Amino acid sequence: MLWVAEGISIADWELTEQFIRASGPGGQNVNKVSTAVELRFEAERSPHLSGPVKTRLKRLAGRRWTQEGAIVIQCDETRSQARNREIARQRLAELIQKALVAPKRRIATKPTLGSQRRRLKAKTIRGEVKSLRGKVEGEE
Repeated sequence: MLWVAEGISIADWELTEQFIRASGPGGQNVNKVSTAVELRFEAERSPHLSGPVKTRLKRLAGRRWTQEGAIVIQCDETRSQARNREIARQRLAELIQKALVAPKRRIATKPTLGSQRRRLKAKTIRGEVKSLRGKVEGEE
């Protein structure tokens, strides 16, 4: 059971962990021990998340979202399998917490009369500068 936020938890059947050999430093340990973890969360089938949350989660996950609707998180930061497992679960929880926050609706506002006048004045000045850039007549 993974606790994400108040009232939201993820059941064990939704998570699958696979341990693989890590890359990078670690000497002989890297070649022998499978310390890296690949955490897979079946987000699309999860009964604990609502539709809008799943949509936001899909956008936030990006490349980590699979075609089957699962999120795959890999971690090989440390040489400890248990620590990598903790980090991966923590990353998943943070991702879901971000998806739980609904974005504020943007309220369209009109530009002020003063800002409109300043913009038009700047445009006329710029137009005058450009009109003066022609060829000079009468000089040969």
